[in-house]
Amino acid sequence: MKLIFEYEEQTTGYLPDEDIQIDLPKEIIRKELPLPNVSEISTVRHYINLSKKNFAVDVGFYPLGSCTMKYNPKINEDLARLEGLRDLHPLSPDDCVQGALQLMWELEQDLMEITGMDSFSLQPAAGAQGELLGIMITKAYFKQNNEKRTKILIPDSAHGTNPASAAMCRCETITIPSDSRGNMDIDKFKQSLTPDVGLVMLTNPNTLGLFEENILEISNLARNNGTLMYCDGANMNALLGITRPRDQGFDMIHLNLHKTFSTPHGGGGPGAGPLGVQSFLSDYLPTPRIIKQNNKYILDYNKRKSVGRIRSFNGNFSVLVRAYSYIKSWGTDIRKVSEHAVLNANYLLTLLKDVYELSFDRTCAHEFVLSSNKFGNRSAMNIAKRLLDYGFHPPTVYFPLIVREALMIEPTETESKETLDRFVMALRSIADEIKENPIVVKDAPHTTSIGRLDEVAAARRPNLRWVIPSRPGDENNRDLKFQKPDKQ
Repeated sequence: MKLIFEYEEQTTGYLPDEDIQIDLPKEIIRKELPLPNVSEISTVRHYINLSKKNFAVDVGFYPLGSCTMKYNPKINEDLARLEGLRDLHPLSPDDCVQGALQLMWELEQDLMEITGMDSFSLQPAAGAQGELLGIMITKAYFKQNNEKRTKILIPDSAHGTNPASAAMCRCETITIPSDSRGNMDIDKFKQSLTPDVGLVMLTNPNTLGLFEENILEISNLARNNGTLMYCDGANMNALLGITRPRDQGFDMIHLNLHKTFSTPHGGGGPGAGPLGVQSFLSDYLPTPRIIKQNNKYILDYNKRKSVGRIRSFNGNFSVLVRAYSYIKSWGTDIRKVSEHAVLNANYLLTLLKDVYELSFDRTCAHEFVLSSNKFGNRSAMNIAKRLLDYGFHPPTVYFPLIVREALMIEPTETESKETLDRFVMALRSIADEIKENPIVVKDAPHTTSIGRLDEVAAARRPNLRWVIPSRPGDENNRDLKFQKPDKQ
């Protein structure tokens, strides 16, 4: 820093008041800032061409199974950017933010109606944080009742965050295998349901895209054992207006607002994972709680039995605004969202199951899992890469782990029949290519700006100092390799 300040003093006459003595290697000190002298149109074209390399749901079909990457209406984006909502300070007095508090209170009421739960907390910033909160509440509940229950039952088709959240709370997880129809094996479940089991965590429909056929029996067995039922609501896009998790016997559920209720969530965020609970667990929810009192909305900090705050303020407010707008725009017709999502998924499944293997040949919910195992090892990855040449984002591959060479496909309700038909034609064409000209699929993609990368090496041996050389024409060289700078 000393060198930089000396340079700035010589060139600008400015020298900081503070005497900061942080020596940096001379070779990394920039002596000049070379800026290209280019026209406006060249600059605009440069950045527009860069943006065209990005894939987004606004550009094409995004069948990312278990993530509900659907098109989100732009009106919800506009409402989240309203000046009165966008510029709110989180420490504003309650009297100054009555509209925002009313919005969040009404959103809680809507989520209660959709799920059947009695109370909601909007604090969790993601589904995994909603899970964490649910397990924290479970532990607090049994501690209050002087019971020691340290085990959680989770099916082998669960999202990975389920056992991870349990481990963070120092709970022991017991994996229950799936049966021949893709349900949680009921006999294994009964054997594992011991008095020290505090919670059963289920995704319904599960990650195979299948509705749990034994859900009522499972929840009754759990209740008779004094065990709580937790629903991972990541797949709620299949159930809106059709069935409520409470009616299935669940005591808690988190909802991924950024999946089911309209928020673009590529690039790692933003998200929101509100947790809903039945009345006997309401006092354990984080504070503050939003309550309506004498036609006024206030933040209630009465701790009751609360497990404590898990997120600053009241969560990701802009995501809550989008969800509110989405739910209000659908109103009582929100059932159509799930009906169309289920219809689209079963349409695709029917047109593809004769070419690819279907491990569980049942009517699916909003997503389904095919297997390319008959095409050999790594065939799922090869197919995913080849889909890029057809202009489609690949589906989730190799998940859930119980299906070999899994292709997990979720079309959502927002895709047209024409788009789905083109996707089917692409997958069927790739299956033919594997038989007739396998090298084309094995070396895919061929039309993208960068060819196939070594994902394993990138994940296990990342080197963030590697750079791509900048030379005219390099941007069109799909075989360009990352080059390591000279050692200094």
